[in-house]
Amino acid sequence: MLDKQWQHTTVLLNEAIDALVTRLDGLYVDATFGRGGHSRLALSRLGPRGQLIAFDKDPEAIAEAATIHDARFSIRHQGFADLGELPPRSVCGVLMDLGVSSPQIDNPGRGFSFRHDGPLDMRMDTTRGQSVAQWLATAEQGQIAQVIRDYGEERFAVPIAKAIVARRQERGPLATTAELAQLVAGAVKTREPGQDPATRTFQALRIFINAELEQLQQALEASLDILEPQGQLVVISFHSLEDRIVKQFIARNSREVVDRRAPFAVGAPLKLRALDRVKPTAAEIVANPRSRSAIMRVAQRTEA
Repeated sequence: MLDKQWQHTTVLLNEAIDALVTRLDGLYVDATFGRGGHSRLALSRLGPRGQLIAFDKDPEAIAEAATIHDARFSIRHQGFADLGELPPRSVCGVLMDLGVSSPQIDNPGRGFSFRHDGPLDMRMDTTRGQSVAQWLATAEQGQIAQVIRDYGEERFAVPIAKAIVARRQERGPLATTAELAQLVAGAVKTREPGQDPATRTFQALRIFINAELEQLQQALEASLDILEPQGQLVVISFHSLEDRIVKQFIARNSREVVDRRAPFAVGAPLKLRALDRVKPTAAEIVANPRSRSAIMRVAQRTEA
């Protein structure tokens, strides 16, 4: 069960499930279970013959899912890049909430936050893969700078990378979130009002170590295969890199593709129809400030 000291407030809860669930007896996918807010509401909307399959890489999310005692529900300890394992055209709706859950951020042991001192980990799945500390212990300066620049959109990426390597050579590798946050604060000369100097660096390292953008691309492509005609795709993103990928994916599959070599030939059929773009209300942002950057995009699978 989720530790009560690290509660999570689900963003765009009703809006997402309103867009997702269109048939009471359908099969639906919560591709990012998190702490189960969306899954629980979806189950409350489904009829006796409805089904919900959830995916998550986080062992703590899997443990939370075990508290749902409902024959219509199942959980897979997999990332959403594995959605393609489901049968083609078998799913009525796919939901992806790309945010990091509050328990992940607030638990110092997970290493996601620059506000809490803890091991510099940041892995979504703590049972496999390299931690951020392990990667930073051996990565070259150019690699570090590229990651921070590309995934964090950080203009001080080079000074930060230099500081990380210099610290490694002088006193050994970084081991904790506080060490990294302090080092970044010394390398970043200016920052937007109200934003911690380490915000973009922590975002970049988390995205990189979990291959989040690459897996998002894979999950979106897989959703096209598993959604049945009229099935809904609902994606909630929290920063510009994710939203750009989602927006471009929907746009690319929502327009007719014409072969320029044969301009009079019939174009490739549309695969998606863009339906909506939703942001949190002012009331939700006041109640849950972490929702302020959320954007939900909704699209529908066509008959093609």
